[in-house]
Amino acid sequence: MSGRVAGKIALVTAAGQGIGHAIAERLSAEGASVIATDLDSSKLKGLNATQHKLDVRSSADIAALTDEIRREFGVLDILVNCAGYVHQGTVFDCSEQDWDFSFDLNVKSMHRTIKTLLPMMLERGAGSIVNIASAVSSIRGVPNRYVYGATKAAVIGLTKAVAADFIKQGIRCNAICPGTIVSPSLGERITALSKEGGRSIEAVREDFVARQPMGRLGTAEEVASLALFLASDEASYITGQAHLVDGGMAL
Repeated sequence: MSGRVAGKIALVTAAGQGIGHAIAERLSAEGASVIATDLDSSKLKGLNATQHKLDVRSSADIAALTDEIRREFGVLDILVNCAGYVHQGTVFDCSEQDWDFSFDLNVKSMHRTIKTLLPMMLERGAGSIVNIASAVSSIRGVPNRYVYGATKAAVIGLTKAVAADFIKQGIRCNAICPGTIVSPSLGERITALSKEGGRSIEAVREDFVARQPMGRLGTAEEVASLALFLASDEASYITGQAHLVDGGMAL
């Protein structure tokens, strides 16, 4: 099957790399007109998409982009919220600044985009919102992910609230909860842990693999396949759910 989101207008945040990049590519390949955004717009080069620099921590930036979307496209059918940050450590490693930054980027950014862009969907009586949460959330706790797990649990709660509030107006809102996914972000964490612990990069990487019952790490493309399904009309009877793509991590 091809053209699964043909004719739809989709906005993807943090599309410069990793999961966001894979989702933007997949939506475009399946016929959507994609608006790809990232704080570092140079990372968007090569995407078949309208490209915009966007700071999801700025309400003014989001409002300005919303005005541009209205002028250029008139509507928005799909919103995919991918921006996020993984803080490492326990409660004792989490400063007030770490807590505030993590919640601002991982949760409040979604509040900003949804509050500003949802009216365009409501005007048409249809729309799909896909939020990237995590298996490490209210679903499962893992060591040294104190504030990260808290933020991703909040994303699941936010998702369910939006779904419940707007289900009768044609809006669907779902969360994707990845396990450990190969990405530049994961590479950076592996390198940091290697330096901190005086262990080889391969040994640290194997620790991440070991927590996946399937015996391997996931790919951004596998997450993108689920995002495409949830964004498409194929998922028209699905809303308010946290969908795992985690290699059995939450078993």
